[in-house]
Amino acid sequence: MAKKKLTILHSNDIHGDFLPKTADGIETGGLPRLSGFVKKVRSEEKNVIYAMAGDMFRGSIIDSEYMGLSTIDLMNTLSPDIATVGNHEVDYGVAHLLFLEKCARFPLINANLIITLSNTRMFEPYRVLTVDGMNILFIGILTEEVIASTRSEKVIGTFIDIDEAAREIGVICDNYRTKDTDMVVLLTHIGIEADRQLAAKLDPDYGVDFIIGGHSHTLMDAPEVVNGIPIVQAGSGSGQIGRFDIVYDTGSHAVESYTWQCVPVNEKTADNDGIIAEILDSYKNVTDAKYKRIVTHFARKLTHPARNRETELGNLYADLMQWESSFDIMLFGSGSIRKKEFGPIVTFSEMLENTPFDDTLWMLKVTGAQFRRMVTFLMRDEAWEGHTEFYQFSKGVRIVWRKSTHTLEELSFRGEPVTDGMTLLIALQNYHYTSFDEFFGVKLSEVAGNMRPRVVATSVNNIIEEYFATHQNLDSKVEGRIVILD
Repeated sequence: MAKKKLTILHSNDIHGDFLPKTADGIETGGLPRLSGFVKKVRSEEKNVIYAMAGDMFRGSIIDSEYMGLSTIDLMNTLSPDIATVGNHEVDYGVAHLLFLEKCARFPLINANLIITLSNTRMFEPYRVLTVDGMNILFIGILTEEVIASTRSEKVIGTFIDIDEAAREIGVICDNYRTKDTDMVVLLTHIGIEADRQLAAKLDPDYGVDFIIGGHSHTLMDAPEVVNGIPIVQAGSGSGQIGRFDIVYDTGSHAVESYTWQCVPVNEKTADNDGIIAEILDSYKNVTDAKYKRIVTHFARKLTHPARNRETELGNLYADLMQWESSFDIMLFGSGSIRKKEFGPIVTFSEMLENTPFDDTLWMLKVTGAQFRRMVTFLMRDEAWEGHTEFYQFSKGVRIVWRKSTHTLEELSFRGEPVTDGMTLLIALQNYHYTSFDEFFGVKLSEVAGNMRPRVVATSVNNIIEEYFATHQNLDSKVEGRIVILD
């Protein structure tokens, strides 16, 4: 029987990682080199598909300055064959996303964002790509758990959970069962843990062959196979790319074998694409002229290696937000800090890139009992396994959590135990305030009974800029505010 080979390249969570970096003397990543790698593989292999698993936007001043239009322009040149919607695709508003979709010269698919006024899907839910006579069905999936930023968009609704996602996939696959579909690929942006749950719920008769995911920024050495379905993800940014090499048996109409690897994108593996480099430079020249001014110096390079732990940058940002404030404790979203390393010289553009989600700041009053429930919820098992929200706490807070027994062994503030009857004023960014029930496991309506929540600042980045402008040689250390045992 005839056999055919298909190569699927895939990226996820590029997040405006357009420019190369240098590590150990080797230039790594950047869109020009990523494009060069894709073009090289397309020239070497007969059948190639390049897929994007969400979150093209945010993380770069080039993206923010043009509200995603620059990103779409660059992605059009990068030329993915298919892409799905990530949670940050809606950061500039749903209406603006629909405008950006019209600017894209590649299909953007999603099966579960619904316009409530007409009960119609916002996007094409799936797309069949035909390569060398093989029909590959791609289905885009995004669930409610990762789409909190659209909750203010009243015309958008009916976000689905994992169970409903599995059923939706079954409906789509059933409608193609009688057609000549050779492979089914789920292009998801729900995180590795949700991908595992989804794969476990899929009926083998649906015929799903692969899950290519995003959202949790998981850098994998090998596919994780659940319910017979390989799940892959390629970390984040432009410094690596996932690659499937698949052998398809046309006689049995099945995947005979596959290999997968996460390939580094650097000067050893690819040349720069001069065309995309020229386009990128045109945007960079504009933003450099506007934003490339030094706002502060750190004493040294500060780090934020992971979201689910206390970090140097996390402490710095939580402390500067609480500095001379009217509240006791700042809970700064770990995911709001985008760089793993920052400084020692900080330009205005880098400042904005590191905290791109500028929003209002809310103050709430919580009781000690409520605060304990909030912290206990934050430390649940999903915090270490998936992509739940996590927070950096300003000075004075000490949390000791034992994972093996799920026990909060210490919760103190300014050296005193947090008791049930005491009250604390806490502050949150708007994104976390609007998703309070989901992110903290305590109802906002319950907390609002203590004091009416109020906005205490209209711009988080205004506070950061002023602090940086008036403080130089900044330093911050991990000092045991969050201690995880076992």
